[in-house]
Amino acid sequence: MRRLVRLVLTLAITGLALAYLLSKIDLHQTWKILSSASLPWFLLAVAIMAVTVLPMAWRWQQLLFAQGIRDRVAWLTRAYFVAYTAGQILPTSIGGDAMRIFETSRRHPGHTGPVTGTVLLERALGGAATVTLAAVGFALAVGTYDIGAYIWVELGFVIATVLLAVLLFSRRARPLLRWFVPLLRRVRMERITRSVYEAIHAYRDKPRLLGGVFALTLGVQAIRVLAIWAAARSVGVDLPPRVYYVMGPLLFLVLLVPFTINGIAVRESFFVSFLTGLGVDADRAFATGFIFFVVTITISIPGALILGWENIRRRAPRPTEART
Repeated sequence: MRRLVRLVLTLAITGLALAYLLSKIDLHQTWKILSSASLPWFLLAVAIMAVTVLPMAWRWQQLLFAQGIRDRVAWLTRAYFVAYTAGQILPTSIGGDAMRIFETSRRHPGHTGPVTGTVLLERALGGAATVTLAAVGFALAVGTYDIGAYIWVELGFVIATVLLAVLLFSRRARPLLRWFVPLLRRVRMERITRSVYEAIHAYRDKPRLLGGVFALTLGVQAIRVLAIWAAARSVGVDLPPRVYYVMGPLLFLVLLVPFTINGIAVRESFFVSFLTGLGVDADRAFATGFIFFVVTITISIPGALILGWENIRRRAPRPTEART
């Protein structure tokens, strides 16, 4: 029943977003813009997204190491690219996180709780860094761009981030969390939830690690915003980069919520809503969102190739088997 409700809601949100887009854009004009997109700008956007995977993998390695789990940056980078592939067919970034948890837990048996904790902590720190970046972007935009409606969206994420930080790291919040124990027992999730919570809460005693990881995440997010700017330039949207330091963090936050599979239609609707408010015509705004979608598809290709190669190697007969 839950799956049916989720499916109906997903289809409803996708349908509403598509209806909004079709009411705003001219498909013929949009196709002309997309077909004449600049390849160098597109490749720059892809390169920015791909290169920033390495520091993210190193960040994850440090969080795992603090839990006594050792792994190579090379394998963790591989896991990130595979997660991008999974994210194309599962709901937004949550699907990719689930893939990382599954593969890493299988690689390190008996550490499912700590592995899940590190991935969720990464996501929480990413959200906090994105909110911080959005605040900087809004400060840059005040008096220059009309972004009034979006400040409430950011405020909602700020409040949610603060509440999450209190729940995860405050010792005084632990009695409040006990209220959820009966429910978790009923759905047989108490053990894994407790393990994940304890793994995350343990980082409370590692403020230097958390501060360093947060600073790195903030830097990575700031660089990734430029991928949106490059995608926009590829379809002729000539706005300064600081616009995307207002828009980009909000886009990253919106895509964290699994409204639709891989953010389809919701992402493009966000681009149209935001950029048209800055004087960009709806067709180019949609084209920007679509190009950025193609960028995310492109960086998922290495993960698909890795999975394909590993599957071939797994099925290939060993030399001894071939002789018999």
